[in-house]
Amino acid sequence: MIEFQSTTKKYGKVTALDNLSITIEKPGIYCLLGRNGAGKTTMLKTLAGHIAATAGTVTISGKTVGTLAMPDNVHFIETGAAQFNIRLTRLFNAAAMINPDFDMQFALEMAKRFSLDTKKRFKQLSFGMKAMASTLIALSSGKDILVLDEPVLGFDPVMRKTFYDLLEESCSAKNRTIIISTHIIDEIAKVAERLIIIDKGNLKLYCDMSEVDEKAYCVTGPGENVIAATENLRVIGETKVAGFLSRSIYDRRIEESDKYSITALSLQDFFINLVGEEREAV
Repeated sequence: MIEFQSTTKKYGKVTALDNLSITIEKPGIYCLLGRNGAGKTTMLKTLAGHIAATAGTVTISGKTVGTLAMPDNVHFIETGAAQFNIRLTRLFNAAAMINPDFDMQFALEMAKRFSLDTKKRFKQLSFGMKAMASTLIALSSGKDILVLDEPVLGFDPVMRKTFYDLLEESCSAKNRTIIISTHIIDEIAKVAERLIIIDKGNLKLYCDMSEVDEKAYCVTGPGENVIAATENLRVIGETKVAGFLSRSIYDRRIEESDKYSITALSLQDFFINLVGEEREAV
């Protein structure tokens, strides 16, 4: 179990995490969303013990995490992670020497699947292939908790699809927790089981993806009809065109009607509306 308990992290006068509290109990794939500067990377680095919280605590299975007490069951990979500039076969061997739980067979099979040339040195790889090599080391590590910060940056669409398949296979093979921070929102929605949204260092939303599927939708039609239908519901965004009104809702479902239309709200549109909700209301 992972717990952030009133966790605050400040860099001088800048507050990256602001009294953040969240408990992650179940294994599975977690999607972490937030605008640039929302505190996502700080949250992940604090969980991995790479940086220390200014106040509050982070615990894993009851043990406090810190720079002097880095958890041995967490593998953290961030965008542009550097590796030793050696051939990938040697890099995998080095990872196996350091970590007895490293799954060499899995790493080599996945390298072949991604057409990753294991004879090349790390610096000879493209940006996307460097990211893939680092990600494969993480997925092969055998760790219970994987923390991936923008792992698909630099991947082409085919690589991203294979990567998401790989995540699901990894979770099926081993009961583990994978937390992914990404800006490619609608793609991760297809594999993520739970959603974490932070904004300005605070927890904005934490729920199952099924809850978003059920409660996030759009109501469109003549303005007076939409206003009447969505009265007392949580409106997180709206757009007006002539006499028509489109409202983004995050609340209970309303009944279908010929007075308005109801359509699904994509995770990306839901996120944009949700983090902009306060500004919309001003």
